[in-house]
Amino acid sequence: MQRIGIMAAMHNEIAGVLAQMESVTTRRIGMRDYHDGLLHGLPCVVVLARIGKVAAAATAVTLIREFGIDALIFTGLAGGVAQAARVGDVVIGTTLLQHDLDASPLFPRHEIPLLGCSRLHADPVLAGALECATRQFLEEAWAREVAPATRQAFGLAQPQVHAGLIVSGDQFISGPSAVLALSAELPDALCVEMEGAAVAQICHEYDTRFAVLRVVSDRADESAHHDFNTFLSQVASHYSAGIVRRFVGALAARRTA
Repeated sequence: MQRIGIMAAMHNEIAGVLAQMESVTTRRIGMRDYHDGLLHGLPCVVVLARIGKVAAAATAVTLIREFGIDALIFTGLAGGVAQAARVGDVVIGTTLLQHDLDASPLFPRHEIPLLGCSRLHADPVLAGALECATRQFLEEAWAREVAPATRQAFGLAQPQVHAGLIVSGDQFISGPSAVLALSAELPDALCVEMEGAAVAQICHEYDTRFAVLRVVSDRADESAHHDFNTFLSQVASHYSAGIVRRFVGALAARRTA
C-alpha cells in the first residue's frame, strides 16, 4: 500500500485525524481541500467530502485520479436500522448498497445500471483491520475519551462492533416508518447513511480497495436531528480520531516490518 485516502462527510469526523498529520500540503480541487501528508508514517490524503452520494463520489474520483491512492477509508455517522445497532455502536461495512436506487423496469430495484450488481463488497483485509482498530479503541480509550456525563446523556453502555450491510441514500432518515420500510425491504441492513455505497461504486469501477466505518449516532427516528450535532461533537469525533489512529498505525507498522 503506497497511499491511503481518508474521507468523511463532516468536519468533526476528520478534525482529529487532521490534527495528527505531519508534512501536510493542501490542494483545493472542486471546492474541497485535500490534505496530503504523513499520518503515523503512512502517506495519506484526508478530505472533507461533504454530504450525499454525488459529493462523496466526486471526492473519491479525485482521490483516485489526482492523488493516486490505492485504498480508501470512509468514516462517519449513521442511523441504526437493525435492532442490535444501538447508539454508540460501530458498524464496519462489509457490503454496501444504495437503498434509493431504482431504475426499474429497465433494471431490478437497487441494481446499479450496467454493473449487474446491487451489493458491493469492501476489501476484507481493510475491513478486518478497521474492526481490529475499533475493538482496540473501545477497550483502551473509549471510557476515557467520552466523558461520563456524555455517556449518561446518550445512554451509552459499552459499545459493540457489528459487521455487515450498510445502506446509503440521498435522504436523512428520521422517522420510524422509513426505518420499518428499510428493514422490511433489506432485513440484513445494519445502518443507513448518505455516502458509503457511492464511494463503494467508484472504488469498484476504479479497482480500488475500500472500507467504511460508521458510528451509530441515532436510531434514525424522529429524534435523530435533535441528537445528531451534539453526538458528532462530543462522541463521534473521539471515535474517528482514535480508530483511524490505530488503523493507520497498524498499517504503517506492517509496511515497515
